[in-house]
Amino acid sequence: MNKRLTLYVLSDSIGETGELIARAAAKQFITESYEIRKYPFLSDEKEIKEVFAEAVPGESIIIYTTVLLNMKELIDSLGEAKNIPTIDVMSPPMKSIESILGYAPKREAGLIRRIDENYFKKVEAVEFAVKYDDGKDPRGIEKADICLIGISRTSKTPLSMYLAHKNFKVVNVPLVPEISVPDELYKKDRRRIIGLVADPKKLIEIRTERLKALGLKNSANYASVERIQKELEYSMEIMMNVNCEIIDVSSKAIEETASIIIEHMENQFGDKMF
Repeated sequence: MNKRLTLYVLSDSIGETGELIARAAAKQFITESYEIRKYPFLSDEKEIKEVFAEAVPGESIIIYTTVLLNMKELIDSLGEAKNIPTIDVMSPPMKSIESILGYAPKREAGLIRRIDENYFKKVEAVEFAVKYDDGKDPRGIEKADICLIGISRTSKTPLSMYLAHKNFKVVNVPLVPEISVPDELYKKDRRRIIGLVADPKKLIEIRTERLKALGLKNSANYASVERIQKELEYSMEIMMNVNCEIIDVSSKAIEETASIIIEHMENQFGDKMF
């Protein structure tokens, strides 16, 4: 008859790493007579002692992931006192890294979780930029951290995506003389609206190349001087009406423009940018 085994996973964070290791190790044995009990976010001695009070010597193993020295020392001492094996998952790799880098680790609980949270926040921002790209849905204006406005080919979309990777939720709204500006734009905090303009000659070059890529003639109104001038005048009128920050992107790389926008946001909102 298989002996019953209980694998206790203790962690000062989520405990996913310890659980994965416990499950992978148990799977190497021909037995289903095991149970994994996970105790995440342990923060005081009382909780740890309660786990050991429950654990049965000869049937239990404690696998733990903690960077807090006081918790590690308590778990090891209780394990020795009760004759229950304790396995420290974090210390060996941390000691090896410390020996190479030459300085001690932060020993701050939950760092990996914060990294994951940052990742998901970035994904959310990218999805937001795609969903509300090119004025697809004016409701995005209200929800956005930053609202980019400007005529066609003023780098609105690439800027939106770049800023999204900096965790900003960005909506971009094209300004076209024949199309009314969404009412939501006039209700938006002007500090969050960024107007993008460019030199007419630069826009002609960009739009001409765009027409070539689409297999259209250069004589199309889209790339004409008159049309571009009309659009720029209209866009400046809108930008003046909403009283927003205006950036000339003619000779600026996306990264440079984004840096200006982020600096503007920091100046306006400080730590409350989002």
